[in-house]
Amino acid sequence: MPTPLIAALNPIALRLGPLEVHWYGVIIATGVVLAVILAMREAERRQVSTDDLFDMILWALPFALIGARLYYVVFEWPYYAAHPSEIIAIWHGGMAIYGSLIAAAIVVLIFCRRRQLPVWLVLDIAAPTVLLGQGIGRWGNFMNQEAFGAKTTLHFLQQLHLPDFIVQQMYIGGAYRQPTFLYESLWDLLGVVVLLGIRHRKHWFKQGEVFLAYMAWYAFGRFFIEGMRTDSLMLFGGLRVSQLLSAVLVIAAIGLWLWRRYYQPLLPDYLAGNQLASAQRATKK
Repeated sequence: MPTPLIAALNPIALRLGPLEVHWYGVIIATGVVLAVILAMREAERRQVSTDDLFDMILWALPFALIGARLYYVVFEWPYYAAHPSEIIAIWHGGMAIYGSLIAAAIVVLIFCRRRQLPVWLVLDIAAPTVLLGQGIGRWGNFMNQEAFGAKTTLHFLQQLHLPDFIVQQMYIGGAYRQPTFLYESLWDLLGVVVLLGIRHRKHWFKQGEVFLAYMAWYAFGRFFIEGMRTDSLMLFGGLRVSQLLSAVLVIAAIGLWLWRRYYQPLLPDYLAGNQLASAQRATKK
């Protein structure tokens, strides 16, 4: 049977002289912008200064990018040790979401401590918006033909009723591949809908629990989807880095949720917002 002639989508969105703008970057930037807009709106409702939140984002974004790349490079060090010029070539892909989340979380903790912001509330505000950015960002992987799964058949992909451009883009390395980027994107976007739909329910969430729900949701789905991928970062013995971390995060999120509910029953509700800001406004009146 002859090999089908399939042209992959061009990963370059725009050329401006010697400058190439990659779809990967455009899509990631789009996800970030939408996430920031959503977070700003929720911050106002929860009495968190949008100026503080914007400052935090300006600090968190560059460190998130560095963390995402550093995480990937560390676990692919044999390749990058032999090709050091590729370490900064993020436009070729190779960004690990978990690395960005870890780096951004550290920045948020430090920033909230210095600005005297309630860290759990800030994490709650950010959680659904980060998940939105993750769901959109997976389409950057799609354009780079990465984050794919095992070999499959054209018939299988057609049975999923996918648009033809997705089916064609999943022809990688001489074979059709499972669109695991799509599975994770849909899981993330479903999580956004769920979290946005329930986080404003009265007395459902204590502060910190929207974030813990996000952590458990994302890590649970990532654990199974990661097991389908063939381009995973690996540890010794064939252990997948992201699967191990996902399992740890699910257990940690559920365990911390239960511990806080049992040992800290007086935690403020999420909808109570920034109580310090509310008290300060009341004092000024």
